Amino acid sequence: MYAQVIVDIAHSQVDRVFEYSCPPETEVGCRVKVPFGGRILEGFVIGLSDTPSFDAQKIKAVYEVYDEQPALVPECFSLMNFIAERYRVPKAASLRLFIPSEMRLGKVSEVYKKFIRATGEQGEIRASAKKQLAALGELKDGDREFTPFCLKYSRSAVNSLIEKGLAEVYKIRRNRTPIPEEGGEEQGKILTPAQRQAVEYITASPKSVQLIHGVTGSGKTEIYLTLIARQLAEGRSSIFLVPEISLTPQMLSQLRRRFGSRAAIMHSGLSAGERFDEWWRLRSGEAKIAIGARSAIFAPLENLGVIIIDEEHDTSYNSETAPRYSTIEIAKKRAEYNGCKLVLGSATPSVESYIEAREGRYGLVTLTERINGKPMPEIEIADMRRELRRGNPSNLSRALRAELEEALSSGNQAIIFLNRRGYSQTVICTDCGYVAKCENCDVSLTYHSEENCLKCHYCGARYRMLDACPECGGRHLRYSGTGTQRVVAELKELFPSARILRMDNDTVTGKDGHYKILRRFADREADILVGTQMIAKGHDFPSVTLVGILDADMSLHFSDYRSGERTFQLITQVAGRSGRAGAKGKVVLQTYSPDNYILRFAVNYDYIGFFENEIKMRKAALFPPYSLICRVMVVAEEDKAALEALKTAYFAVEELRAAAPNEFIFLNKMHSPIKKIQGKVRYQVLMRLRSDKLLSRIYDIAAEASSPSVLVYIEENPVNLS
Repeated sequence: MYAQVIVDIAHSQVDRVFEYSCPPETEVGCRVKVPFGGRILEGFVIGLSDTPSFDAQKIKAVYEVYDEQPALVPECFSLMNFIAERYRVPKAASLRLFIPSEMRLGKVSEVYKKFIRATGEQGEIRASAKKQLAALGELKDGDREFTPFCLKYSRSAVNSLIEKGLAEVYKIRRNRTPIPEEGGEEQGKILTPAQRQAVEYITASPKSVQLIHGVTGSGKTEIYLTLIARQLAEGRSSIFLVPEISLTPQMLSQLRRRFGSRAAIMHSGLSAGERFDEWWRLRSGEAKIAIGARSAIFAPLENLGVIIIDEEHDTSYNSETAPRYSTIEIAKKRAEYNGCKLVLGSATPSVESYIEAREGRYGLVTLTERINGKPMPEIEIADMRRELRRGNPSNLSRALRAELEEALSSGNQAIIFLNRRGYSQTVICTDCGYVAKCENCDVSLTYHSEENCLKCHYCGARYRMLDACPECGGRHLRYSGTGTQRVVAELKELFPSARILRMDNDTVTGKDGHYKILRRFADREADILVGTQMIAKGHDFPSVTLVGILDADMSLHFSDYRSGERTFQLITQVAGRSGRAGAKGKVVLQTYSPDNYILRFAVNYDYIGFFENEIKMRKAALFPPYSLICRVMVVAEEDKAALEALKTAYFAVEELRAAAPNEFIFLNKMHSPIKKIQGKVRYQVLMRLRSDKLLSRIYDIAAEASSPSVLVYIEENPVNLS
C-alpha cells in the first residue's frame, strides 16, 4: 500500500504531496514517521492507494505509524486546502492548526494508572508467606492501585502473586482534567418566551448563519445551551467559542453542570498534558462539546450540529500570527461542510455582521430586555475636566467615590475597569523631556511599582527603575498616565477596609490564574475587582451593583477607523456587568470628552443609533465594509534589507495600480506606527481597495518580496494598525 504524505515542514519549497510505501494498517489521517532529506520527520497521511504513482523501487517506506485511531478527521483535508489557498500558507502549516503542538513534536503522550486484581486462579502459597496471603486476601475484596499496594505489602510479595498467576496488573488511561468536575448533570432552565422564540427561529431558519443581538443579561447563554442540548439529543457535536481565556472556565463550569464530562476545554492556557487529553477526548468521541477560545474552532469533532461564537465582535477571533485566519470565516466553512448552523452572539455586534443580518444574508434574533426584567444599569458621565478644575487630581471622580462608598456599605461588590496595566504608562524627565523607551521596541516603558521596575509590554523586557535621567542626569522624573496598579493603590488609601483584587496580565499567572481570581471574586472574598479588558465581558457576578469605567475615551483617540466602534462596544460590555441580579445597577463613566457622540450612544445603550451613524460615515469615507484595507508588512532585523523588500513590494503594487487604477482608493509606503518590535524594524505598504479582485496578486507580491532575512506578509482589514 502507498501513502500520500504531507511532510511537517511549513515551507513553500516542499509544499506538496510525497509518496511512501506503508503497512496495511495505515489509515488516512494518521501521523507517520518518514525519511526525508536525511532526517526522520513527522508527516500526515492525506490519501492511500494500492498502486504507486511512479517507480516502486524508488519509493521509501514509512518508518512508523503513530495513531491507532487517525488523528485527523476527513474534514481537516477540506479545511487544509481552503486555509492554504485563502491565506497563502503551506499545507503543513494548515494541518498544524488541528493538532496540539506538543503532540506534534512528540513531547506528550497518554498517562496511565496501574491497578492489580485477583485472577480467581488457584495456587499454593506457603503458610509462612504472610504478606502474600494478606495481599491476596485484600485483592479478593476488590481491585487496588498498583503502586500503593506494593508499598503496603512489598514489591517482591506482589510479584510472587503475579508469577504464580494469582494476580494480574492492568492499566487505565487517566485524563488530566483542566478544571475539577462540577458533579452530576442538571436540567436546563425554563426558557422565557423570548428565548424559546429565538431557539425555534434559529432551528427552523434556512439560513446557515444566525446573529443573536441581545442586550447584556438577556439570556443568550441559555439559548446556546439549549441549541447544544438539541444537537446532543440527535447525536451531533458542538463547538462553543468565547473570546477570552478568562471566560472559558466560567463557561466550562456551566457546560459541565449541564452536560457533565461531554464538554471538553481547549485553549493555550492548559498544560501540555491537559491539552493533549482534552483533544483526544474530543477526537475519540468521549466528549461531544468543545469549549474554548479561537483555536477551538479546529477541534477534532465530526458530525457538527452547531457552532456558537459568543461575543462575535471581539477582535481576538482574528489571528495575528501565520496563518492569519478569521475564526468566523473558518466557522462558516465548517458549518457548510457539516450542514449545521453557525450562531453568532453579541450585545454589540460588529458593524460587518450587523450589515449581513440587516440585509438578509444572516438570520437575525433581537433580545431587547434582560431575562429578570430588570432595567439596564444607569450610566452617569463624570467629566474629568471639571474634576481637575475643582481641585480633584485623583484618578477617581467624586461621583465614583460616592458610589463606591454606597456599594461597599450596602454589602455589594464593584468592578473598576481600566484598559492599561502597570502603575504608570511612562516615566518622563521634566528637565529635558526624555521618555524611557525599550531598547528592542519603539515603545515607552511602563512603570510597575510592586517590582519597582520598568517593563516593555511588547517584548517583556525588564529594566531597572531610573534614579536619574540618562540623558541629562536630572532627578525630576514624573510618572505619566495611570495603570491598574496605581488605581489599586488609590482605592486602598480611600477604602482601607475594602478587599481588592486586581486582574491583568501581571496578576494572572499559571494556567488557572484567571479561574482563581474570578472564583475568589465570585465567592465574595473581595469587594472590588480592578482589571483590564479581561474583566469586561461575559462574567456574571450577582452582587456587582457598580461598575466604574476609567479613561473611557482612551480608545477614541487611536488612529483607526474602528476606534468609535471599539469604544462603544467596550463601554456597553463593561457596563453590562452591573445589576445582573436583584439590586439595581449603576455605572460611572469617567471621560475627558463628555460630549463625544459615541459616548452618548453608549450611555443610552443605543446600538441601532450608533450603527446607523457609523455606517453612514464609513460609506461616505469608503472604509470597510465598503472597501478593503490591505497592509503588506515588512519585518527584518536589518533596516537595509527591510527597505529593499519594501521597495520591491511597493513598486510591484504600483504596477498593479497602473493596470487597474479604479481598484485603488489609497496607496502609500511608510514606517509602521511602531517602527520596531522585539529588535526587528517594521515597514508597511498600506492600501485601500474597492474589492478583493487584486488580493490574490498582492499575496503573490508579498511572497516574491520575502527572503530568508525578511518576512513579508499580508493583513486584511487588520485589527491593529500599529
